[in-house]
Amino acid sequence: MTKEDTFILAGRQYQSRLLVGTGKYKDFEETRQAIETSGAEIVTVAIRRTNIGQNANEPNLLDVLPPSRYTILPNTAGCFTAEDAVRTLRLARELLDGHDLVKLEVLGNQDNLFPNMPATLEAARTLVQDGFKVMVYCTDDPIQCRMLEDIGCVAIMPLASLIGSGMGILNPWNLRLIIDQSRVPVLVDAGVGTASDAAIAMELGCDGVLMNTAIAGARDPVLMAGAMRKAVQAGREAWLAGRVPRKFYSADPSSPTEGLLQPLDR
Repeated sequence: MTKEDTFILAGRQYQSRLLVGTGKYKDFEETRQAIETSGAEIVTVAIRRTNIGQNANEPNLLDVLPPSRYTILPNTAGCFTAEDAVRTLRLARELLDGHDLVKLEVLGNQDNLFPNMPATLEAARTLVQDGFKVMVYCTDDPIQCRMLEDIGCVAIMPLASLIGSGMGILNPWNLRLIIDQSRVPVLVDAGVGTASDAAIAMELGCDGVLMNTAIAGARDPVLMAGAMRKAVQAGREAWLAGRVPRKFYSADPSSPTEGLLQPLDR
């Protein structure tokens, strides 16, 4: 990718289209190493699970991932009601001195962590009216994604598959429908398992990919972070380059067919 191909989110430019989470690492040092290797500029933090200053006597994630270097993206992981999600992000805004870019997720089921879309829509309306710039985790339903965009969300983040499942993109057709209709960035969120999943998301035309488990849960998180960085870059370049059309019932030789030597007469 070139410097001209920047990722614009909520009016701010970024070079990296890979967004990463900060959970599930063995310690803050591994977190720091993996995120540095990933090249990510936006890191998402579960406010209900990670200390960013609300617990004065505990290690603070911001000591290893300073807001001067990274855009901190507070998220509402672990929230199952609109009220809890809104309360959590208001707390994050206080802790981060008025920071307004947030990631909303309202879950509907403890086992599969699927989004509760009525509650997500409710929370999104409240947060947008309250001045937040809302990136929103949601189902891959094009109709509900359009509703979230109409509410005023700054990015739509449909799941590729269940959170932490590593199953990759299960419904690329819905994802393309969402991408084709959207006027705001579309980022795949949840379900990425390996580098090829990230590349496929970008080749489909996504503006970016957010992941956590795929890196933090790898045997070597730092090495996987580097692989994901390259995959997102390769997928983006492939999308910009434009793939050859699929031809299911005909072949097209890659070598010229004119000017060939003719067979000798016998």
